Amino acid sequence: MDQLPPSLPPSSLPPPEQPPSPPPAPGKRKRSLLTRILLGFAGLIAACVVSAGLLVIYALAVASPNLPSLDALTDYRPKVPLRVYTADHVLIGEFGNERRDVVHIEAVPVFLKQAILAIEDARFYDHGGVDLAGIARAGVAALTNGHATQGASTITMQVARNFFLSSEKTYTRKVYEMMLAYKIEHELTKDQILEVYMNQIYLGQRAYGFASAARVYFGKDLKDITLAEAAMLAGLPKAPSAYNPVVNPARAKVRQQYILQRMFELGDITRAQYDAAIKEPPTVVRAPTQQFSVHAEYIAEIVRQAMYAQYHDEAYTRGLNVVTTIDSADQDSAYLALRRGLMAYDSRHGYRGPEAYVDLPADADAREEAIANALDTRPDNGDIVAAVVTSADAKRVEATLADGTDVAIEGNGLRFAAFALSARAQPNSSIRPGAIVRLLKSDDGNWSIVQLPQVEGAFISIVPQDGAIRSLVGGFDFNKNKFNHVTQAWRQPGSSFKPFIYSASLEKGLGPATIINDAPLFFSAAETGGAPWEPKNYGGGFDGPMTMRTALQKSRNLVSIRILSHIGTHYAQQYITRFGFDAERHPAYLPMALGAGLVTPLQMAAAYSVFANGGYRVNPYLIAEVTDQQGVVLMRSQPIVAERDAPRAIEARNAYVMNSLLQSVAQHGTGAKSNELGRTDLAGKTGTTNESRDAWFAGYQHTLAAIAWIGYDSPHSLGDRETGGGLALPVWMDYMRQALKGVPPYQMTMPDDVVTQSGELYFEEYLPGHGFVATVGVPQATAPSESAGEEAGTEAGSVPERVGEDEKQHVMGLFDQQH
Repeated sequence: MDQLPPSLPPSSLPPPEQPPSPPPAPGKRKRSLLTRILLGFAGLIAACVVSAGLLVIYALAVASPNLPSLDALTDYRPKVPLRVYTADHVLIGEFGNERRDVVHIEAVPVFLKQAILAIEDARFYDHGGVDLAGIARAGVAALTNGHATQGASTITMQVARNFFLSSEKTYTRKVYEMMLAYKIEHELTKDQILEVYMNQIYLGQRAYGFASAARVYFGKDLKDITLAEAAMLAGLPKAPSAYNPVVNPARAKVRQQYILQRMFELGDITRAQYDAAIKEPPTVVRAPTQQFSVHAEYIAEIVRQAMYAQYHDEAYTRGLNVVTTIDSADQDSAYLALRRGLMAYDSRHGYRGPEAYVDLPADADAREEAIANALDTRPDNGDIVAAVVTSADAKRVEATLADGTDVAIEGNGLRFAAFALSARAQPNSSIRPGAIVRLLKSDDGNWSIVQLPQVEGAFISIVPQDGAIRSLVGGFDFNKNKFNHVTQAWRQPGSSFKPFIYSASLEKGLGPATIINDAPLFFSAAETGGAPWEPKNYGGGFDGPMTMRTALQKSRNLVSIRILSHIGTHYAQQYITRFGFDAERHPAYLPMALGAGLVTPLQMAAAYSVFANGGYRVNPYLIAEVTDQQGVVLMRSQPIVAERDAPRAIEARNAYVMNSLLQSVAQHGTGAKSNELGRTDLAGKTGTTNESRDAWFAGYQHTLAAIAWIGYDSPHSLGDRETGGGLALPVWMDYMRQALKGVPPYQMTMPDDVVTQSGELYFEEYLPGHGFVATVGVPQATAPSESAGEEAGTEAGSVPERVGEDEKQHVMGLFDQQH
């Protein structure tokens, strides 16, 4: 239940009104002549006494120097939370202790103003800040009943109290309240006072102001509420906790009916409007498990940190509106794609058993309480909900959800957890009454037993031309793990790093047609300065001499090492900084060729954008614009753009050839599964690190570069058969399938200094016989065994014919520092 603000002490809670009978037509109510005479005299006497006192109060209010300044009202700056939006203006984040939407009085529906005045201050536009008639009426009621039963505070007096005074009930505070009310009326117009009141008042559920309350309680903009909803909102200022339609719906309904009756008596609404509003069923929005329609929690948190760094505590109160570069549809696609990929991986590796167990008492009420307490600390995870099993056998499981709903799981819904339902299951992993499990509801309405993955992942997509981030998912679930794997996870990129070594080699005279030997290498302890090193290809085996194009398609490790050895580790270490990588995180040793350094998915997205945009280095950015609550632009991004002002990272010729090589990978190599998307303009590279600890796919289309990563936070193997092509590529494809709908195919223009000979690409500067490096590590007597266009298998393909042991090479001088 919401706590009342200081201005509304619990002791001020009134008894609940009784449901009203249909009101009579507006008009005077009949009383006896004697009663009217007595009340008239009492009211006259009270009014005379009050008026004399208030004349003095008015003079003091205008002249007294002891009253506080009204700057807080005349320069009204309400505390408005920080709000974060997508580029298409979908709200994805809100930060601040007070939920508040500031609305101008002209935008307030007339019937809401009428409802507020009807219950709070019907003579608001007639009095001067203190309602003498109201005070007299309250005095008469107090004399009649022996105690105060009616309040006499006007809206202006409430504003004075909320802004400048405490909520203590003393005569001194009341006098100051009246003095301030007169002073406020002297400085502000009636509409200005009402506007301040409507934006400042606390209305429960952390909602301040009626615009925010409309969104919190009804999920609507203020302009869209109905008369019935307006009357329910108008009942909240008196006691937000008592009349809160979320926690006290029955009492809120009684209060609403009373306000509608008052509006009818005052002639604000007709009998037909009254009857329709009374019959309208409440449409209160219950607290949702997901506050926003788009899962972008990691993005909102990045923005929050950036705004706090700039504006400190003011970031949460000055009404900043941050528009990001995120596309809401792309973000949805990325979230669902990564989630499906992680769930699919987890399902392949078996059910681990229930999350915990709870004792279920025999008494129904005690059992219900035990279930509620058990699930209270295990919130739902998106569409994956927590439940307590109440009965279980091999063919049917019954369970209770957090909201008390009972569900049954049968048939295919039990398949994943079948072993846990068998007699062979261990006690600490069996599904039995009291077990806490996770359930997922399919589109056809059937439930299945699932589990929350322990594996983590990341996904990011950016626009290669200017670095605008279109989607970002930092993990399976922000509430479960707030560590942002896109920006904070430094992981080995594995083979997805090889293209940058290949790009460096193009500037040293190598090309797609260069023949490199895929043969064994061995480095002794003396050569490495440490332990012996014998690098292997994924899956073992060696293919012998092959073209550079085929080597990248097949992701052959020995070829990459020979290329790096040929061009020099120090040269390559400096070269990769052109793409935004940190040299110190990629030591100048040969394992760099296999992606043994450290990168983040964000870095990889920026680096692959260089290949996608023709060779330019852009800076990824997330915040497009920041405005204050008046709409004044405080910051607008000015990104550098490829082919305009972005610096060149690599020459156009290099980007063109690398694009051709990476398209070969996507069409004929380890990324060939991407052909299912039916596009010829996709390019990318799989990556699987040592012991399959990290799985990557980094790829792009000219308009969009995207990176998918999967791994454990405490690095350990994903499994012997788990690869980038099998794990990360499907996630990437799921996203691209949606994101590239309607995007026309793109063909990169061939630069003038790139030529084609015998179906392969060459730099004009390095042609066969004129500076081109034809072979690397190939014995003179060995002829090429593959052509440039030969289709390769998958990264985990069949083991090729082995090269004899007598051909193993001991290469001296490859490690110029200890390794």
